Amino acid sequence: MITSRPIEVFMALLYGRWFSHAEALRGNPVRNSSQFQPLSTRLPRIQLRKTIYGSLAILAFAAASAFSPPAIAQTGVDDVHIQPREIAKSKPDTSNDISGPSLTPRVRPLKVDVDLVLVPVTITDPMNRLVTGLEKENFELYEGNSKEQIKSFSSEDAPVSLGVIFDSSGSMSSKMDRAKDAVMEFFKTANPADEFFMITFSDEPEMVNDFTSSVDDIQGKLVFTVPRKRTALLDAIYMGITKMRQAKFAKKALLIISDGGDNHSRYTENEIKSLVKEADVMIYAIGIYDRYFQSEEERLGPQLLGEITELTGGRAFTVENPNDLGDVATKIGVELRNQYVLGYRPNNVVRDGKWRKIKVKLLPPKGLPPLRVYARTGYYAPQE
Repeated sequence: MITSRPIEVFMALLYGRWFSHAEALRGNPVRNSSQFQPLSTRLPRIQLRKTIYGSLAILAFAAASAFSPPAIAQTGVDDVHIQPREIAKSKPDTSNDISGPSLTPRVRPLKVDVDLVLVPVTITDPMNRLVTGLEKENFELYEGNSKEQIKSFSSEDAPVSLGVIFDSSGSMSSKMDRAKDAVMEFFKTANPADEFFMITFSDEPEMVNDFTSSVDDIQGKLVFTVPRKRTALLDAIYMGITKMRQAKFAKKALLIISDGGDNHSRYTENEIKSLVKEADVMIYAIGIYDRYFQSEEERLGPQLLGEITELTGGRAFTVENPNDLGDVATKIGVELRNQYVLGYRPNNVVRDGKWRKIKVKLLPPKGLPPLRVYARTGYYAPQE
């Protein structure tokens, strides 16, 4: 509350000046009573100035308070008048988006659960023909240097979640029609329960058909695919691996049909190799190469596809004559239906998230020629 003393002082000052002036006009001397003396005669000049300025400031504050809203006068001592600094919200995670600047997502690894590891295996003879009819006793399986006991063994035709990654870049102009026919031949080997999706790629990958069980859906979209622009193969593989997280079957595979290397991807070769090592997805490739490579990327294309498919237990096929595309596609389809699947529970149960190497050895029956084993090279142990 404002006291009346400063107001009295100020009023006395005004009254003293008025009284002195009035008396002077009448010709009367000012009385010598201190009660009626001008304030200037009773206070030093500096003190007087401070009193005047202080009184004026207090009167100004009192006037402002009188006209201010009641809420201001009712503010308590515990009220906070400083606005808290806003904490910047974290940006949403877009690592799983193809438009992201770097490769950060963790796609589900080969580990099916915390105990069981499943390893698809393909066996071929020296003529590159598929070998079937082998038994559990014909296989040995190692994780690192430790021999593992094979707990489950199967070779039945299980449903597959499969994605086709189709090269629609400009260099495919002379091969486009045969490449489309190869896709149709591949689908002829499909199980009625299978599901498919298709990605085309040129400057960037495009999901042209989501998961479907209808081959006609894929064929209808493929008709309108035309060759154009450059080649973003690695980006297309990334999109395909990411899409496979929505697959409903345990057995998953990608089929790449392309005529050469990459020249327009944002992801690097090493990033994609790390990704496919973690993913429980087999990758097959049909490389349609010209006799003379037009660029360094095309020259390195066969090696790139070979290394990526080998990491997953799949295979890369080289086709020099486009007329052979249909036969090779059929061969891959039959191979997917005739794989051996080995299951084991690792002796090393440490959940350290580290890479575990897998080696499958074959103990073939007597009388068979040397056989070749195709199986993925390892998996990442769980961390949780």
